[in-house]
Amino acid sequence: MTKKLEIYKCEICGNLVEVLFPGAGALSCCGQAMTLQVANKVDAATEKHVPIFVKKDDELEIRIGQVPHPMVEEHYITFIEAISKDERYVKRKYLYPGEEPVFTLKGYDVAKLITAREFCNLHGLWEAEND
Repeated sequence: MTKKLEIYKCEICGNLVEVLFPGAGALSCCGQAMTLQVANKVDAATEKHVPIFVKKDDELEIRIGQVPHPMVEEHYITFIEAISKDERYVKRKYLYPGEEPVFTLKGYDVAKLITAREFCNLHGLWEAEND
C-alpha cells in the first residue's frame, strides 16, 4: 500500500514517482517493483545534502547543505520540494547542473511548519523540517 507523497524509484531506468493518491497496489517499472525512497535527515560527512532554511524578510530560502552541494553533470540536486504541514500544498523547483541549489518561497508565513525535501542524483532523498 502506498502513502501520499511517498517517492519511489526504478532501479533500472531511474524513473521517480511521487504518490498523489495512495492505493493498495504496488508500483512497478521495467518489470520489477519500484524502491521506496526513505529520506535521510543527517549528513554526517560534510553536511552537503540536508536542506537549510534561511528567513529573509517575507521570503524563505531553502538551501541545500551548509556546504554548497556540487551541481555538476555527474553529481547534482535534481529538485527541491516544499510541503506544507497539512500536506495540502507542495511546491517544487527542478534544478540542473550549473544552477545554485536554492529554492525561494515568497510571501511565506514563518509560523507555518514545512518540510523541505531534495533529491540528489547520486545520494537519493534528503529532508528537513522548518520548526
